[in-house]
Amino acid sequence: MSLEVDTGRLKSEADEPGWEVDPDDEWGVAVITTVGRQLKLRREAVGMRAADFAKAVGYGEDLVYKIEGGKRIPREEYLDKADEVLEAGGLIAATWEDVQKVRYPKKVRALGEMEAKAVEMQLYDPLNIHGLLQTPEYARGLLLMRRPAYTEDEVERFISARVARKAVFERDPAPELSFVLEEWTLRRPLGGRTALRGQLEHLLAAGQLRNVELQVMPMDREEHAGVDGGIEVLKFGDGSAVGRSPAVANGRPVTEPKLLRILELRYGIIRAQALTPRESTAFIEQLLGET
Repeated sequence: MSLEVDTGRLKSEADEPGWEVDPDDEWGVAVITTVGRQLKLRREAVGMRAADFAKAVGYGEDLVYKIEGGKRIPREEYLDKADEVLEAGGLIAATWEDVQKVRYPKKVRALGEMEAKAVEMQLYDPLNIHGLLQTPEYARGLLLMRRPAYTEDEVERFISARVARKAVFERDPAPELSFVLEEWTLRRPLGGRTALRGQLEHLLAAGQLRNVELQVMPMDREEHAGVDGGIEVLKFGDGSAVGRSPAVANGRPVTEPKLLRILELRYGIIRAQALTPRESTAFIEQLLGET
């Protein structure tokens, strides 16, 4: 077996944030443990020491041991390089199909699965631009505000998860998406002015999609039905739906028709009180010009 050793600086654990395994995620732990075991068995089968393998793939030995021990989620490029070094004929690289299903936190995966099935979404976040609309730069600025602070691992993992959720915009047929945004969230320069400009430009682009309606709730409104918190209502092709709001059932997901009607009623009033989609587009364009 030929082996080319990378003599440059190896990627250490500090270079690869965001890929720790959540011990409470039983399915995720099982998948990552299995992949790690396969990597170790293949490495040992070809008679390669962990230190030599680490140099060959360009990563630190500490990361190799953590990945093989099921404590660290390998990135796709790691698996591809390992497949090449160990001459696995694509078997190791193919494990990425399983890894990518569990690389995000369990609660984020559950939300993403529901969003992937929904045919209509009604979304209102009174505190921030909704996660489905956030740019990575805005998301980073928002996550770095969290107290107690997230670790760099957690920040990177949440950003990756939010980016992955945006696949909902690329579905065919596309779901109907309705967002109500608070004016003050569009003015707050999280991550700096440059990040805010990028976020406003992204909102304008999203608002041009035929299946997306963006509405802005101005700060000067004297009546506002959203004072009880955010609202999420997801509707599915079979006629069922699930909703969530901190003011209903203590924020747990609900499917009962009575509670769903309450959420839809509140969301409908919020939409009526906000600017129209066309007015909202003009408003965002104005803010962009001022930023």
